Amino acid sequence: MIEEDRRKAIFLLHQEGMPLREIARRLHVARATVATIIRQAGAVPKIKRSDKLELDEEVLRDLYALCDGYVTRVHEKLLEKGIKVAYTTLTERLRQLGISVVSDQRCAEVPDEPGLEMQHDTSPYGLAIGGRKVPVVGSLLYLRYSKRRYLIFYRRFNRFRMQCFFHEALTYWQYSAPQCIIDNTNLARLPGRGTGKDAVMVPEMEAFGLRYGFRFLCHAIGHADRKAGEERSFLTVETNFFPGRTFASLEDLNAQALEWATVRMETKVQGKTRVIPAKAFEHERQYLQGLTPHLPAPYLAHERDTDQYGYAAFDGNYYWIPGTERKNVKILEYSERLKIYLERELIAEYPLPPDGIKNEKFSPPGGRQAPPREPQNRRSSETEEKHLRCLGEALGAYLDFALGQKGIQRHLFIRRLLGLSRRMSAELFIKSIERAHKYRIVDLATIERIASLHLAQAELPLVEVDPSFTEREAYREGAVTDLPDLSKYEEPAP
Repeated sequence: MIEEDRRKAIFLLHQEGMPLREIARRLHVARATVATIIRQAGAVPKIKRSDKLELDEEVLRDLYALCDGYVTRVHEKLLEKGIKVAYTTLTERLRQLGISVVSDQRCAEVPDEPGLEMQHDTSPYGLAIGGRKVPVVGSLLYLRYSKRRYLIFYRRFNRFRMQCFFHEALTYWQYSAPQCIIDNTNLARLPGRGTGKDAVMVPEMEAFGLRYGFRFLCHAIGHADRKAGEERSFLTVETNFFPGRTFASLEDLNAQALEWATVRMETKVQGKTRVIPAKAFEHERQYLQGLTPHLPAPYLAHERDTDQYGYAAFDGNYYWIPGTERKNVKILEYSERLKIYLERELIAEYPLPPDGIKNEKFSPPGGRQAPPREPQNRRSSETEEKHLRCLGEALGAYLDFALGQKGIQRHLFIRRLLGLSRRMSAELFIKSIERAHKYRIVDLATIERIASLHLAQAELPLVEVDPSFTEREAYREGAVTDLPDLSKYEEPAP
């Protein structure tokens, strides 16, 4: 239940004209809950109290099935319906009806010490989001002593997303523990370089952790109980969070996850430990390490060439950057936004679109109307293609092959290929294209790597030197002498 003060705040903000999304973000409450509270005019709903469960067997069985057999969610659904009953009374009634049974399975306990340890783990799920089942990965950080949790779901989870997650969770808490127990995941551990306490961390991740005041530590193989608290947290997610909930989008899923894991669970008594995370954290805070002020958020750097209208393509969408027509820009990708630079000057900033948005064109917030991205005629692209074909038969043959491949955007590919040709010598470019054609490569980043390989292997002749320059005394003094004749060493010994 949302407390009375927060309900009044939600209703007051709504009366002042604040959108539901913004209210939900500021107060860390799911949008569906915000809408319900507004309909109730901010009042606390009257709760029917009963020491004995006033529900018949059919209703209980329906709720039990809806919540996939998780009694905690059944109890919460009853409270949402305005029926208050003791949890022990509910479990006893369910056992009497033969609906549920008690499990005595327990994990071995690891002593807790304030300020010593946090734990991180991920878990994949297939969830119904927006009416269709999609794969997601849950990432959860857990303070061992105070039982605080931070939970976010991602469509894909990699090293960059892992860094973004830790940044968001730890800046929310403003504290970190000196060590973080993780699985033997290759996102943080170098593969083949030990496990458990002997694991060698990826230097990038080790340096990342130190910026936030902690070290990654893999739990020992065969010691699953070492992360029992974290594993139990994901069990709680599966038994208490998922059942009986619907999710309209990934953003809605994460809004509900934040409200449940980071807001609601903060004030809820935790199982047999009887710990209330918010109170325990007040005690643990003095043993934790405060974060360094102004920690920069993690980001990935990308280079993009803009088209003739100033659009840069990124992750399936197009971003208009006025005044950058046919320029090379650097895009810094953060967890929730993009920053775009031209020659080290920040010229545009965009929020990342919601999950699933593709092939959309975006303009700078508050800026003038962006031009249509599609050209009115194709002469500019045709001219660029002719220029490439004039570089030789190898280029013509390669373009005939590449432009016939599925998924190639003709005009974008030609412009990027032309830009690549201008960043290297003609001979190196043609040699790289010949190799790309041989191995049926259309990825321009791979072609750049091929060019680098040619240079490393010294397959190309040295650039000719102006004869007038070679006659200078300084050049002659620094000239390399002729190599000695080593053929005699190849003759057989007498």
